[in-house]
Amino acid sequence: MKGIVLAGGEGSRLDPITRVASKQLQPVYDKPMVFYPLATLMEAGVRDVLVISTPKDLSRFEELLGTGSQWGLRIEYAVQPSPGGIAEAFLIGEEFIAGNAVALILGDNIFHGDLGLSSRSSELHDEAIVFGYPVNDPERYGVIELDASGRAVSLEEKPNAPQSNLAVPGFYLYDNRVVEIARGLQPSARGELEITDINRFYLKEGTLRVIRLSRGVAWLDSGTHDSLLDAANFIATIEHRQGLKIACLEEIALDHGYVDVGTVMRSLEGMPQSGYREYVEKVVEERRSSS
Repeated sequence: MKGIVLAGGEGSRLDPITRVASKQLQPVYDKPMVFYPLATLMEAGVRDVLVISTPKDLSRFEELLGTGSQWGLRIEYAVQPSPGGIAEAFLIGEEFIAGNAVALILGDNIFHGDLGLSSRSSELHDEAIVFGYPVNDPERYGVIELDASGRAVSLEEKPNAPQSNLAVPGFYLYDNRVVEIARGLQPSARGELEITDINRFYLKEGTLRVIRLSRGVAWLDSGTHDSLLDAANFIATIEHRQGLKIACLEEIALDHGYVDVGTVMRSLEGMPQSGYREYVEKVVEERRSSS
């Protein structure tokens, strides 16, 4: 399975901080925001990643993430010239996807907890998978309604009278038909290719699978000043309490066997002294002492 991180948009709700750098390059506590969706893809077993961003910001992502080889990944880059909708990512990334199944995650969506993604992504055949997350304000999101058996029966975008409290987070898994489906979409009233229209295609043919996220999973959308602060406070609280970092890419790469200790040690050579480096050094030392 291939993975796409969509890190485009103008980030106008975060003005003025987004005048100098993309929303997805802003810090969420101790790491750039883009580390978190990248970590989610890595946990799902995805190692081929396409980062899509604006013409202004793409070079900054390249400088931050490089080729991804330091984490055992292969990262490519592509431009979204103007906001054309989430579903446009599949047209931009058509050559990258190359007939494979694909996971798309929005660059400002943060997940914490076990989503069980490795098994789910490997089982993806002739279907799409979206997630359902209970929220108190479903009218702000795309909302999915399930029947008594757990099958999706309706999907609405920011409804005035939601039929359920299950919001659809910005993380979607699709089979290899998604590029053709995206190509057949018509722009919405706001001139964009909507991800909801792709999900409705799978819903109509009965191949949209919905996985309700459990109580042990947190989903954070960091697209406003308040939600960005909430996300930073959440990450800080968990890390201080447990002494473990969330979305430490070197640690995830080691845990999944994407790299060995030697590769991480070489990465440390170019890493400035910081709390993040100290944590990675501790992880390396623990791996060396246990081997």
